[in-house]
Amino acid sequence: MTAICAAAVAALGAGGTAAAAQPDIEAARQATAPLHDVSAATDYGVFADAAGILCIDMLGEGGMGIHYVNGSLVGNPNEDVRHPEALVYDPDPFGRLHLAAAEYIVDKATWDATHTGPPRLFGHDFFTIPDGNRFGLAAFYEIHAWLWKPNPSGFFNNWNPRVVC
Repeated sequence: MTAICAAAVAALGAGGTAAAAQPDIEAARQATAPLHDVSAATDYGVFADAAGILCIDMLGEGGMGIHYVNGSLVGNPNEDVRHPEALVYDPDPFGRLHLAAAEYIVDKATWDATHTGPPRLFGHDFFTIPDGNRFGLAAFYEIHAWLWKPNPSGFFNNWNPRVVC
């Protein structure tokens, strides 16, 4: 596992941010390791996308995969690398799901009520997803961490060209 974490840190880029992120990456991987099996993940409290959105992809960018969300964590603005709000599974050609990433999600209005900037994990600011998004949700902050499937576009990039829906 250390070799995979080292490769992930190398993909983050040079500088102190990458080195500082390694313990968080290792903690997130340890916390999500038991959740490779979707049935174990549902015991963790995640459920398939309530809006019925299956595998998420974007032409020319790649995919995200199939999201299983723990709604009780989404409303909680206390971010912790060990407790992702969503687990992202990559479907293989045979319909099996493979844990690929963890996604951390915070309601923007809730966060902004007590903070002046976006949330941060792994030494990186979350991305802002505005109102009117493709998911039909109010504005939110999010960041993907490709803990289990390498992403040539970047460890925190939303889209992974190796994920095909």
